[in-house]
Amino acid sequence: MMEPKEISLEMKEYLVAAGAQTLDYCMSCGLCSALCPWRLVSGHTSEVFYIRKMQRLAQLGLEGFDDEDVLFACTTCGTCQRNCPRQVKIIENVRSMRSTTVEAGFVPAPVRSVVGSLHANGNPWSGPREKRMDWQQGMEVPAFTPDTEYLLFVCCTSCYDPRSQKIARSVADLLKKGGVNFGVIGVEESCCGETVRKIGDEELFQKLAESNIKLFKEKGVKKIITTSPHCLYTFKNEYPELGGEFEVVHYTQVLADLVQEGKLPLTTPLDKKVAYHDPCYLGRHNEIFEAPRTLLKAVPGAELIELSRAKERSLCCAGGGGRLWAEVPRGERFGELRVLDAEERGADILATACPYCVIMLEADCLALDKQEKIKVMEISELLSASMGRES
Repeated sequence: MMEPKEISLEMKEYLVAAGAQTLDYCMSCGLCSALCPWRLVSGHTSEVFYIRKMQRLAQLGLEGFDDEDVLFACTTCGTCQRNCPRQVKIIENVRSMRSTTVEAGFVPAPVRSVVGSLHANGNPWSGPREKRMDWQQGMEVPAFTPDTEYLLFVCCTSCYDPRSQKIARSVADLLKKGGVNFGVIGVEESCCGETVRKIGDEELFQKLAESNIKLFKEKGVKKIITTSPHCLYTFKNEYPELGGEFEVVHYTQVLADLVQEGKLPLTTPLDKKVAYHDPCYLGRHNEIFEAPRTLLKAVPGAELIELSRAKERSLCCAGGGGRLWAEVPRGERFGELRVLDAEERGADILATACPYCVIMLEADCLALDKQEKIKVMEISELLSASMGRES
């Protein structure tokens, strides 16, 4: 005989106070679970993670929502939240649920080093702070001054990950060629904090955000160009609540304007079929769908192909919500479905505009042994190639 579970109203009240104010809006219609990308793959996580059930347990204050395999499976892609008929802020609810365990001292094994590095180094990649600007070796990048229009904020991933450093170099080079008045600050910067907030460490997020806001204000920053959609989301939507009011744009928006104004000459033909993957945090979360497509259409010889799930319906790469550092067996990754979709549509290149997506999709290409057939590229790299330059 099963023992009855104890309902804890105190736990529910704690979750609501931590940010899950819309928890009771949920009427358990099940649409969120039906639309979740985990339903598209098999495996252990797919079997145990159901966002509707997790929210229902939290509503009742029942144990079970805090199981690591359940609570930290959500990629915060936003598909469920965008389609919820009750406008439940599901991602905020998930973040609040995670904070209950993180504040109690429990951090999932895959992200312990991430949180530790953020405390010690101000970045999630265990890279020394003094090496934050190593990505610009071999090129001259202007320093930000009070007379500079834009701060170029380079994502921690593109500061420290060797593959992703190419993205930072390409973006900086394109901005220079387009005549944009921009500069970088450097080693004083810290991570935007997006990932650690989604993991549930609210205290660390506040520390990182307040440090950046203080730094930006001291330097006279008013406008920011980001290389990552995750930084864009955080600076634009979450820093204002802490007093960080800045005009924030993604680099694709700036470059799309330059292309339309004829200020970014793309002359080298590509002659490839390019499938575009909409990053969750650029598309669904920030409503930026056309700027990346404008850039791809401007590349001579590039034939833009839409994947079966595009724009608002784009399928997540599975790298958000701290999942970039998760170990997922082959065949259980929904990023692999993006690669197979691109192959089915005859694409030579799978392009995206997010460093997280690049990492995930390249790993998925390798897992499927498709790396020789489909090349994963960031849009800035495609544009650099069309200007006859290597990143």
